[in-house]
Amino acid sequence: MKLTQLETPALVADEKALTGNMDAMSSLLEGSSLKLRPHYKSNKCARIAAMQMERGAVGITCAKLSEAEDLCDSGIEDILIANQIADPSKMLKAALLAGKCRLTVCVDSASNARLLSKAASAAGTTIHCYVEYDIGMRRCGVSTEEEFLELAKLTDSLPGLDFSGIQAYAGHVRHMAGSAERERETRANEAKLLSLKARLEEAGLSVGAISGGSTGTAVLKASGGVYTELQAGSYIFLDSTYGELESLPFRNSLYVLATVISVRPGLAILDAGVKAIGMDQELPVILGMDGERVDGRIAVNEEHLKLFDPSRELAEGETVMIIPGHCCSTVNLYDRIYLFDGERVSGRLEVSARGCSR
Repeated sequence: MKLTQLETPALVADEKALTGNMDAMSSLLEGSSLKLRPHYKSNKCARIAAMQMERGAVGITCAKLSEAEDLCDSGIEDILIANQIADPSKMLKAALLAGKCRLTVCVDSASNARLLSKAASAAGTTIHCYVEYDIGMRRCGVSTEEEFLELAKLTDSLPGLDFSGIQAYAGHVRHMAGSAERERETRANEAKLLSLKARLEEAGLSVGAISGGSTGTAVLKASGGVYTELQAGSYIFLDSTYGELESLPFRNSLYVLATVISVRPGLAILDAGVKAIGMDQELPVILGMDGERVDGRIAVNEEHLKLFDPSRELAEGETVMIIPGHCCSTVNLYDRIYLFDGERVSGRLEVSARGCSR
């Protein structure tokens, strides 16, 4: 079947670019101390997770317990939930899941660690824990070395828990447009982590992993020698947000295939609105089927994308390719990703963890 014969809007991925991005990441990390633990929230596809493991990933990162359950159900045996679990019922589910795979979760408070310990003890399992360190994201995590050391000691002493390392995600750095600024912030964060690691080791605690990082800082993390795990997820797809970042060895592979459904002077309407394209970051980029960019002012409604004063003439019924502004939130809108090779559909991947937000 031809790509243009798919009903739109459809989520499609260039198969060669997708696998090429995976291979590029393997090459980037080869010979470094940094291992890939890719983030599942970007693709939510069990088959893609398996492909990443086949290329040497040490495990998979996810954001939610329900994603972890989907990963385990698909055969992934080493899973990190890079988030806190606070709901008692979810804690018990996590404890039971830890009996089926090597499960790691993040903690940033003593009360949370104690409740996790009770759940693990009741289930007779061990939950591995990364204590989260806030290195500028201003989200979750403890803020000082003293707080971290105290919580790490407690976690290490509690039954059913194992202190396994440091979670340090600097999401505020990943999309800094200037490479010099990204490098400056990354090196400053690495210095903080080296200081923290030394403090922990002086106290007799073994730091098994320093985990974090993203697509936008992958090159820097690989050369830094401080982080041991890279949680990059978007590298397999990219999106328009990455368009201004130089020095990344990845290329766009994910698109929303859309149809021009109405044309009038100075205006073309596409059948892909916010229910088809993630709009929580940058605006999407529109390409003709020949790969040529179609510029214009974009406005997006629920079911429609309005392109004012398009830079080239578009015809009613014509198909276009849209690079979404955010690949992660876009994938979560679809049940499947169609793979294509040139002009033809070459396969289909089920988005097995679509809607797994708990």
